[in-house]
Amino acid sequence: MGAGDGQTGHGERGQASVELVAVLPVLVLCVLIAAQAVAAGWALWTAGNAARAGARAEHVGSDGEAVARGALPGRLREGADVRSRDGVRVGVAVPGLLPGAEPPAVTAASTLDAD
Repeated sequence: MGAGDGQTGHGERGQASVELVAVLPVLVLCVLIAAQAVAAGWALWTAGNAARAGARAEHVGSDGEAVARGALPGRLREGADVRSRDGVRVGVAVPGLLPGAEPPAVTAASTLDAD
């Protein structure tokens, strides 16, 4: 069985399958970690938007906490920590995507100075 007789070793075909099976869990973990980072960024961005909406509401004499809480989507609204002392501060829990790992909470704050 030489290199030029048209036959390939059976082990080479099986090796590619074994390599795919070995790499697949690492690839899935990398995708989950990237998705968790995106979820954390989304939560921080949304908390910042809610804090700015609450600060604007306070600036015109409305209830900043209620406006900030209302600006959060339902999933982040549950358990959100909204405070309005010296501006509006919004803390939300990052949605968890990784099993067994508890993601941190993120906080954003905003103030508007009266001119």
